[in-house]
Amino acid sequence: MSRPADAAAPEAAGVLPDRDLREAVRRGWVAAEAPLADGQFQPASLDLRLGPIAWQLRASFLPFRETVEGRLEGRDGPDSDLVIDRLSLVGGATLQRGSVYLVPLLESLALPPDVRGRSNPKSTTGRLDVFTRVITDRAPRFDEIVAGYHGPLYLEVSPQSFPVRVHAGGSLNQLRLVVGEPAVPDDALRALYRTSPFLYDDDDRPVPLDRVVFNNGLGMGVDLSGRTTDGIIGYRAHPNPPAVDLARVGAYDPGEFWEPIKRPPRDAYILEANRFYILVSKERIRVPPDFAAEMVVYDAGAGEIRTHYAGFFDPGFGFGEGDVLGTKVVMEVRAREVPFLVYDGQTSFKVWFERLRRRPERVYGVGLASSYQRQTLSLSKHFRR
Repeated sequence: MSRPADAAAPEAAGVLPDRDLREAVRRGWVAAEAPLADGQFQPASLDLRLGPIAWQLRASFLPFRETVEGRLEGRDGPDSDLVIDRLSLVGGATLQRGSVYLVPLLESLALPPDVRGRSNPKSTTGRLDVFTRVITDRAPRFDEIVAGYHGPLYLEVSPQSFPVRVHAGGSLNQLRLVVGEPAVPDDALRALYRTSPFLYDDDDRPVPLDRVVFNNGLGMGVDLSGRTTDGIIGYRAHPNPPAVDLARVGAYDPGEFWEPIKRPPRDAYILEANRFYILVSKERIRVPPDFAAEMVVYDAGAGEIRTHYAGFFDPGFGFGEGDVLGTKVVMEVRAREVPFLVYDGQTSFKVWFERLRRRPERVYGVGLASSYQRQTLSLSKHFRR
């Protein structure tokens, strides 16, 4: 079995950092129809790129025991009733709100038996309320790539709040490659927290250990105070906005797309059902360079609310070279079915940590472009600040 040169010992669990991802490409674990660019390699993940076509579908699906291509073609040939239309992304195409699209990605995988993958939307994708999930052949689940997988990758894309214009070669999702079970359990997190706190408040003070919620990760709350954001606690997407071209950075007036939400008169706010909000965390988080982290659901029983699409935090997020005392987490929030009342500081999501196989060559915010290293309440990079 081939392994990245000078990587950790075979039995060592961990998320593969950038240097091992580059070696994985050289070994053929990751292949691509077009050469991979240096900018695709993040500290602990690889950006995946859209291919030249997209299928508009009647519905989302999982291929179950078949290939994706086989499901699309169906028994009656390539005009399967699952497919509505075929679009070219060369030169760009606009994807409509509420529609489901499937895009073959430029990257494919040939993983060794002990290496698996996990995918997540990029931060910019989530902040535009674009629902994306990676699908593989014979997959029983979205965004999870079984160990030893050999085959193509596909991305399901469904804009929810804004029509979006996408281009072949653009990137909406990231891939992590993982060996073993690198998740850090709560008792180990507590021990690490005592010597190097992961959560800070707005006054640069570490959140005391006795106030930290541990529940298979670090619990984090929502900030409704507006203390550091001039009394604005969030943004709500307009119901009928224009389209956003994902290739344009700093191009759009936020007022055409978003309604600012002022601090409520009490420490609570009602989220309208099926409306999209950008909110921000109460705490600031640090991810040391030896770890990768991921934002996940806190507790399915804690309320009918989705708090994020994008979930990966790179090594060094909110940490840098040790000089950053935490960074706020931007939350992509939607209440499901019914209005939902949230309170200032209410635990709304959690972050779990995984060990890297070794330290990455570059960490977030240090010698690497980082749009959100010192963010507070921030919209995606497409909007003028």
